[in-house]
Amino acid sequence: MNVLLLAWKVKLPPMMEIITAEQLMEYLGDYILDAKPKEISEIQRLNYEQNMSDAMAILHKLQTGLDVNVKFTGVRVFEYTPECIVFDLLDIPLYHGWLVDPQVADIVKAVGNCSYNQLVEKIISCKQSDNSELVSEGFVAEQFLNNTATQLTYHGLCELTSAVQEGELCVFFRNNHFSTMTKYKGQLYLLVTDQGFLTEEKVVWESLHNVDGDGNFCDSEFHLRPPSDPETVYRGQQDQIDQDYLMALSLQQEQQNQEINWEQIPEGISDLELAKKLQEEEDRRASQYYQEQEQAAAQVQQVQGAPSPASGRQSGSNERKRKEPREKEREKEKNSCVLL
Repeated sequence: MNVLLLAWKVKLPPMMEIITAEQLMEYLGDYILDAKPKEISEIQRLNYEQNMSDAMAILHKLQTGLDVNVKFTGVRVFEYTPECIVFDLLDIPLYHGWLVDPQVADIVKAVGNCSYNQLVEKIISCKQSDNSELVSEGFVAEQFLNNTATQLTYHGLCELTSAVQEGELCVFFRNNHFSTMTKYKGQLYLLVTDQGFLTEEKVVWESLHNVDGDGNFCDSEFHLRPPSDPETVYRGQQDQIDQDYLMALSLQQEQQNQEINWEQIPEGISDLELAKKLQEEEDRRASQYYQEQEQAAAQVQQVQGAPSPASGRQSGSNERKRKEPREKEREKEKNSCVLL
């Protein structure tokens, strides 16, 4: 939606500051219906209508996440999934920067043309092999995933800078997140959408010039614009802990670093069955991780919100009165997006 808004393909009413996810979906659905090409052949029309039907069927997933599986050979190479239809239908380029450097021959051989999911299965298979060459290849592939856990390599960054056209509006996929990206005077920029910058009206873009994520902040004209209150921004960023990123990174590192107890695995089990067992274990750990984070957050809130012994009784009734409208505001914020 940010790409469509910046390209003036979708327009919102003036002075609108808050919009719900449902309203966004309505705008997107209306645009898909209105963007239907007029003068096309019957075959093209049928193909477009099928794609539009498939896209409409998965629009609800946009609120929670799409199934995207990168391949390590090109910045626009993804394993085909139904979710990719949405980007094709809207004519929005989708990029990633998780590439293998072609100059490192052993990694090129180990990774090959695999997608991420296929590479994980290959690593599992190689570890089970009696062939020392395959075991070594699996180890090289595993090390590549470990060393590029940020899902962006310098070779990928160079390829991105070359592939993205000047002024192009596109989507950049990294660490299970989709960011709005553009290119201005040869430099890549990502749209700033973190809630820590909610009150920073002048901070609009962040440069993407290294794999570490410490870019420079700019205004809408791409002039350097550091946050007016870095401490407030930092606290805001801390409040919005990026659970998806942390979980994905943690699970990936655990998956590559853990020692699998092969003695407990039944003989004759297929690679697919083994992969499913590992996925079930990851899901269990993810659930446990979320529970631990929620418990920790609840404890922090209790500590921060506890009144002092001297003033607790006197302010108790007033505190409850103040909390009631705040609860309503928080509930409203949960179901709404703020337009920056």
